[in-house]
Amino acid sequence: MSTAHDFDFLHGDWDVRHRRRTDFLDPDSGWEEFPSTSRCWSLFGGAANIDEIDMPHLGAKGLTLRLFDPGTRQWSLNWSSSRTGTLFPPVLGGFEGERGEFYGDDLHDGKDVRVRFVWSGVSATTARWEQAFSLDEGGTWLTNWVMEFTRASGTPAG
Repeated sequence: MSTAHDFDFLHGDWDVRHRRRTDFLDPDSGWEEFPSTSRCWSLFGGAANIDEIDMPHLGAKGLTLRLFDPGTRQWSLNWSSSRTGTLFPPVLGGFEGERGEFYGDDLHDGKDVRVRFVWSGVSATTARWEQAFSLDEGGTWLTNWVMEFTRASGTPAG
């Protein structure tokens, strides 16, 4: 069951290795890889956090606001890109053991998509995030972006 401290592992500085499809909806598209850096800090005594990710390869930064709802015991993950300056629709969910799954609905290239974020491999020094889209309401999923987080050299966890 999720708690207000599920994302405590993410606080601090990270080096991030990205691998993403060149076309998020095409299973035959190629992949591109690039590095970035990320910094996350806690709010509301752990029940919220913000991270900013700097992706020079894309000429953009991203921001995620995560909020824990103690009534539903779910997190909402809200993404924004410096390219748009707007919040994308949130994904909702939580952790069961070591794995966090979060789902929502969005629009990509004019098509309705179901979105899934998965957090796994979480430790004090590593974490993995995956994004997948579904065009059939979750019947099948196409993973289109993976980020491997490694604690930035010389920085303490949290």
